[in-house]
Amino acid sequence: MLRSRWSRAAGYAAPGLLLAGAGLAHPLALSPASAPWWTTLHVVLLPVFPLLAVAQWLLLSPAPAVLRRPGRLAAFGFAAFYGGLDAVAGIAAGTVVHAEHAVTPVTGAVFGIGDSLGHTGALCFLAANVLIVAAVAREAAWRAAPGAVVLLAASVSFFDSHIFWPRGVLTMLGVAAGMFLLAAVREPLPARTSG
Repeated sequence: MLRSRWSRAAGYAAPGLLLAGAGLAHPLALSPASAPWWTTLHVVLLPVFPLLAVAQWLLLSPAPAVLRRPGRLAAFGFAAFYGGLDAVAGIAAGTVVHAEHAVTPVTGAVFGIGDSLGHTGALCFLAANVLIVAAVAREAAWRAAPGAVVLLAASVSFFDSHIFWPRGVLTMLGVAAGMFLLAAVREPLPARTSG
């Protein structure tokens, strides 16, 4: 029973771990040389970032409606707006730099739109995580504290770290650890038998 509890909790950590791994391969800057890989990586990541929202959605499942509904709305907002960031500042900006063989004012304009989308998505991510922490703390009390601290600190770091090495990778590891710890304490402890 304890083993299945930990393996279920590990599923919540998987998206953050995947993104941390991708962060190790993410170029530090967009340039004509990095543009092809920059574009390709963001195409690959399009279905990965929304998995964080799926984990949030599932962590909110047992929460009361007053926490679950706004939390799920925020998780949806994260998936939509952060996906927009990846499409615009990832795929579109990489394509422009690759086609122009230079970083141009158009690239800056594209990044400006992407940053707006990303900040909105990151705010939604933080809001959903605050509601997750509130929901888990209702059930687990003080046992939620370690996961809450790690997840909320990582959520704040996410505002400007994306998945860039080193801070963004550490941020995604924090998201993974926080979700894992909260999922683990949310599960009921196995009953002890007297004997």
